[in-house]
Parts: sequence; C-alpha cells; structure tokens
Amino acid sequence: MDSPILDLNWRRILDTLSDGVVVLDTKGQIIMVNQALCRLTGFAKDEMLGRTCNVFNCDACAGIRERDDSHWCDLFADKQPPNNPTACTLIRKDGACQPVVKTACLLRDSHNRVVGVVETMTDRSELQRRDRMIQDLSRRLEQEDGFMGLVGGSPAMGQVFDLIQRAALSEAPVLVHGESGTGKELVAKAIHALSPRRERPYVVFNCAALSETLFESELFGHVKGAYTGAHRHRPGRLEEADGGCLFMDEIGEMPLGGQVKLLRVLEQKTFERVGDQRPVRVDVRFIAATNRELDGMVDAGLFRHDLYYRLNVIPIILPPLRQRVEDIPALVEYFLSRLARTTGKRISGVSAAVMESFIAYDWPGNVRQLRTALEYAFVVADHGSIQPQHLPPRLASGPARPASVATTFGPPAPLPPGASSGRAKPDDKQLRSQLAQALQASGGNISQAARLLGVSRATVWNRMHRLGVELKRIVRETAVESPRQD
Repeated sequence: MDSPILDLNWRRILDTLSDGVVVLDTKGQIIMVNQALCRLTGFAKDEMLGRTCNVFNCDACAGIRERDDSHWCDLFADKQPPNNPTACTLIRKDGACQPVVKTACLLRDSHNRVVGVVETMTDRSELQRRDRMIQDLSRRLEQEDGFMGLVGGSPAMGQVFDLIQRAALSEAPVLVHGESGTGKELVAKAIHALSPRRERPYVVFNCAALSETLFESELFGHVKGAYTGAHRHRPGRLEEADGGCLFMDEIGEMPLGGQVKLLRVLEQKTFERVGDQRPVRVDVRFIAATNRELDGMVDAGLFRHDLYYRLNVIPIILPPLRQRVEDIPALVEYFLSRLARTTGKRISGVSAAVMESFIAYDWPGNVRQLRTALEYAFVVADHGSIQPQHLPPRLASGPARPASVATTFGPPAPLPPGASSGRAKPDDKQLRSQLAQALQASGGNISQAARLLGVSRATVWNRMHRLGVELKRIVRETAVESPRQD
C-alpha cells in the first residue's frame, strides 16, 4: 500500500480499532486520541486534546518528573521497556472506575530522539465479568440436586422455595433470617440466579470483623491517596455489583457509621468513594442476611430502625434443621453422593442407627454441621456403610440405636417382593401400605423408595404428607425390627 494513502487515512484507521489509543508529547500533553478511547473514558476528543494525561487519573502512572525537568515521567527516560502491558484503573468522566490493560511504546524521530509516546488501552471490565460468570457456573455445576443447591422436601422448605421464586421477580431488598449453617447464602444465590439480573455480577460482602474505616473502603471503594497504604484506585463491592446483586452477609455486624451511608445508597442509589467527593450512581439489588435478632438490636440502639425497615421488605426465614428433620435423609443422600464422587471411596450409605441418631440430634450447627459430620465419617470409614463409631465424638455419644447389619441408607436396592401393588388404581390404604413398605425397605431413603415404587421423589413426599406417613416413625420401626450386631 502506498504511503500517501496511509498519510491521508491513518486517523480513520485508528478510529476503527476497538482499543483506546492516545498519543502524548514529551510534556505529557495529549495530541491525538481515537474514538475507542472516548468511549472508554467518557471524555470527548476536545475535552482531552491539549490536556495532560492526568485527565485519566490512572492509578499506575508514576507521574514523576525528572530532576532536570526534561521528561514528563519516567517512561520518557527510557527506563521502562516498551510494550510492557500494565493492569491499571482509570477514572471515567462520570466518576466510575474503568479497569484497563495499558501498553506504551516510545516514539522517536529520524535521529532516534524521543518525541512522544503512544499508549493503547484495552477494556478489562468484560474479562472480569466473564471470570465472574465462569466462577458462578462452576459453583452451579456442583449443585446437582435440590432447588438451586437447597435440599429439602418439608413443608417449611417448600414455603421457602416458593418465596425465593417470588422474590426473584421483584427488585425490592430481601433480608434472609436464619441460624448459622442454615444456608442463607444459598438463598441469596438462588434469588440472583432466578432474577432478570442473572447475567450480571453477583457480589458477596461479609460485614463481620471489619472496622468502620475498612468497612467503608471495602464497600464503597477508595481513590489513590485516600489514606496511608491506598496506592491504587480500588472500586468497592457496590461498584463491582453495578447492574447485579450485592449479598451483604452478617448485616447485623455493620458499624453504625456504615449503616447511615448504606441507607443513603438504598434511598438515592448514589455513594462516594473514600477520599473522593464525586457521587457515583449504581443500580444494585440488595440481599442481606443475619443470624441475629435485629428487632432486639433496633430496640437496643445497635441497628438503625430506618435501615432495618428498608432492608426487611421481603423477609425470608430459614428454619433450623431440628425443625425439619424429615429433610435429613435427603440431605444425607445429597452429601454422600458428593463426597463419594470427590473422595472416590466406596461408602454405600449410613446405617439405620446413624440415621436414627441424626434424626434425634439437635443440630446446633444445622446443615453445615451435618455436612461436616459426614465429611469426618468419610475420613474415618474405609468402605461399606457409615456406623456410629465413624461419627464425630459429639454425635457418636448422642442417642442412637445399635446399627443394622443389612439396612443402610443411600445405595440403590432391588425391588423386594410385594413392594408394589398389582392393581391399577390402589386406594389410599393400599398406597399407604406400599409407601410404608418401600420406606422400610430403603431404610428411609426417599430417592430409593421412589425408585422402588416407580415414582418421583416429589410423589413420595406428597403421598407421605397426604397419607400421614411419618418418616421418623418409619426409621425407628426399621431400626427396631432389624437384627442387632454382635
């Protein structure tokens, strides 16, 4: 291609690039920009031309002049190798943080003298969004059962699932109440995954164990030089969640000063970074969680009543495990399948005595404690079914009947004779008898009982509730009727 064509069209060529391009002279003044840089920074061309590169407020720029004032910054002193990509953050015209990868190359004249520099800036925000999506998809792939990772067929959990689906379609703040270990974060993830914001960021922020200064820096972000040690611009969790959902865990631990500022965000959708006075507007769906009694904290003056009512628009109350013991067999099966897959151990299930102790236990740590108890058992047991001696000491010493040799929960079993009826339309009495037989044959395993009957798990649960079949009683009867170990 002839050089005259390039001379006439090089500006058009630069404007076709997707990366931002800026050319600076040795005094740091901007002498040329392309359209992509305007889109990236929010500035128009005439707002940048003739100004120094300080207009970008880049947190990675040294901005240090040489002692003889011969160079704008160290880059012109040829101390930094050319084409060395640098990850940094700019401040857009609207005040938003813009993550970029910047590459610089010195420009020289025919005598090899430095006359300027050209920098390209690549938008990193889309890469960050894709990384978050990959992480979210990885977490979802681990959730192979239940409702968005939540396992349980009890009426209490059915109400929770219904409320989650309804809350996901709203934009109102959600406050998840529940004891530690009940799965509050899973509820928040489910709301986000079912909402119209599912393709946007889901950001987690734990309010516990943060001083007021650190709390504000983490939540609202800070600019370079805001305080000692603030060497870079840093967007806060609010800015990262823009367009998506922000899950604020342990909201009851939030400092009072932070509560005032969070209330402003909820009401005005704006905030200020630490060390900056420019307001930043965000569009965020708030989901909070607490294991504390916020009503009492409000009465004691430890939590602002206006913030509490602003967050508690859609309250979701997670029941503790001791109030939904009928979900324990399904939870055990779920955790056993995951542990068997990750450890490779041939653990067939848990014995009737173990299941009986699980149902009788109070579970102060809720579902999290049940999971860790099974993880402990997988370490101790080598193969076969999990027995009482394989449980953590606190559980092993709890009330439980001796384990059965033949009855275990978890593995599939062949259909026993007489487990299914030959009649096409059995009445409730026959259905109840079949259901009881299947639950006894499977040792209380809902999924296995469903396979024995040739129906779905949901059908088994519906028949249990409609026909008054109590899983706890079935498990106890199975343990009593089973032969004891010598």
